[in-house]
Amino acid sequence: MSTSSSIPTMGRYPLLDRVTVPADMKNLSIEQLTTLAEELRSETINAVSTTGGHLGASLGVVELTVALHAVFNTPDDRVIWDVGHQAYPHKILTGRRDQIRTLRQPGGLSGFTRRSESPYDPFGAAHSSTSISAGLGMAVAHHLYAEDHPSYRERNVISVIGDGSISAGMAYEAMNNAGAMGGKGAERLIVILNDNEMSIAPPVGAMSNYLSRLMSSRRFLTLRDMAGKLAKRLPSRIERTAKRAEEYARGMITGGTLFEELGFYYIGPVDGHDMNQLVPILRNLRDAEDKGPVLLHVITEKGRGYKPAEAAGDKYHAVSRFDVETGEQKKGPAGPPSYTDVFSRELLHRANQDDKVVAITAAMPSGTGLDKMAQRHPDRYFDVGIAEQHAVTFAAGIASEGMRPFCAIYSTFLQRAYDQVMHDVALQNLPVRFAVDRSGLVGADGATHAGSFDLNYLCCLPNMTVMAPSDEVELLHMTATAWAHDSGPIAVRYPRGAGLGLTLPAEGEVLEIGKGRIVRASEGEGVAILALGPRLHEALKASETLAKEGVAVTVADARFAKPVDGALIEALARQHKVFITIEDGAPGGFSTQVVQHLAETGLLDQVRFRPMALPDTWIDHNTPAAQYEEAGLTARHIADLARKTLDGKAGA
Repeated sequence: MSTSSSIPTMGRYPLLDRVTVPADMKNLSIEQLTTLAEELRSETINAVSTTGGHLGASLGVVELTVALHAVFNTPDDRVIWDVGHQAYPHKILTGRRDQIRTLRQPGGLSGFTRRSESPYDPFGAAHSSTSISAGLGMAVAHHLYAEDHPSYRERNVISVIGDGSISAGMAYEAMNNAGAMGGKGAERLIVILNDNEMSIAPPVGAMSNYLSRLMSSRRFLTLRDMAGKLAKRLPSRIERTAKRAEEYARGMITGGTLFEELGFYYIGPVDGHDMNQLVPILRNLRDAEDKGPVLLHVITEKGRGYKPAEAAGDKYHAVSRFDVETGEQKKGPAGPPSYTDVFSRELLHRANQDDKVVAITAAMPSGTGLDKMAQRHPDRYFDVGIAEQHAVTFAAGIASEGMRPFCAIYSTFLQRAYDQVMHDVALQNLPVRFAVDRSGLVGADGATHAGSFDLNYLCCLPNMTVMAPSDEVELLHMTATAWAHDSGPIAVRYPRGAGLGLTLPAEGEVLEIGKGRIVRASEGEGVAILALGPRLHEALKASETLAKEGVAVTVADARFAKPVDGALIEALARQHKVFITIEDGAPGGFSTQVVQHLAETGLLDQVRFRPMALPDTWIDHNTPAAQYEEAGLTARHIADLARKTLDGKAGA
């Protein structure tokens, strides 16, 4: 690797200022493209310093981004960025530079690729390992279109995937399909493996070790190129012999690669920061005929070119606003511990007492708080890589032998393992403990990362117990409850961010399964509000407003989304005119459990029941407070609904 290039000072960028769209780069020399990359890196750093975001991954692909757009005819040639959090330089080069300082801001650019944002974003992303499947689908579509539109035959599809993302099973399903497809479009598919030896945390497992070993094969690149070109110029019989000789030679020098066994022509590794290598190789791939699916292995450095990022342990994967000169991030004053930290504390407390406690993460050790478990009990901590499906069934296997596994996965990522939750855990009634972090709305990451659906997809499963704490003390209790629950699967869902600053007891209390609690009692037949999760505090604010208006309001904390507290629900329905439920999930989650019970007991006919949930739409990135205002789940909205329902107004 070459050393980091210097960062140009802020101000005008002679080359970048001339680039509005990728077509403006077509006549630039390799030397000019190298200078353009330096300017692009500086602009990326300065932009993210004002917005925050995923900086390290973007800095690692600056040269690759420039080379791709300079060589290929985008947007007709499709470039797909796996996950999409490394696409900030791509956005700058594709007509969005004037908006780049709105990144992740209300009404501004998404922090990921998005089809509706630009024709240069052919596929939206934010979850990993989807790019090869999507790219293969595009390549096949182009092949079919080419029957009537010959120009489609020349279109290339380039899927850029990281070494962390390529550990996921979906990537291999796609490669297996592409390698066996023959002449149905896969011949125009190029997969670029962006290998920086680090995703969010250092990658783990055999694939990471394998890629490291492959880096020693670089000396064969020139020989292989020559052999391939020579083979194409020989008669077919000799060509076949030459290809066999080439494969034999490669096997002796480097060993065959896994990618070639899957049907891909492997090239690399190459220096992903050396424009003199990248541009000629990409041009050759662009111009090759019937090349078949290709995998280009590119070595890059996350955080490249910005010393504070290069020195940081996470290479500045995700940052708040920061000072460009010092790299110091502008974080707010220290507040209460986060929900994640509270979960981590209680889990570690139980693990210290119980050697059956096992912790499992899918490549998110610090994000889920399991890094502390890794430090204290490394023999009972497992990072399985970006493989949520495997994580869940792996946990099921551990549970089947009498251990107590905690599978900590963000709500948005647990969606990827739903079949395993259903078939391998719930169906077999295995006591896997699911710690479902980032439930509800999550702010700047937007709709792709919102934990909007876990109540829906978990509550419908037989044998499943689902809890949601209203504050950090409740989370402590629910983590203890999950630890003690050996009779089946159990999940606790909790939000991103800090708690309320409540004093935490020494350890959590084991709760009675399926029992809620009255938080504010009232006399009179007014309004009952049954809240699940942190929206309880908005319900309490609404009750104070309504009480000043003379409305009697009872507020209850459901605690459990499943099983619901039938006795509590029946009492609230019988004693009040209006019954409101509120949850920070999509329609059809907790409220469905409540209305089912009301219907079965005949009480649904006797009370004005109104559920409050997230609207049936995607809520874009914003602050969490603004998102919940948009969703209509604040105290103001609760009080307004209560008034309208008491008045019997239609549309309440």
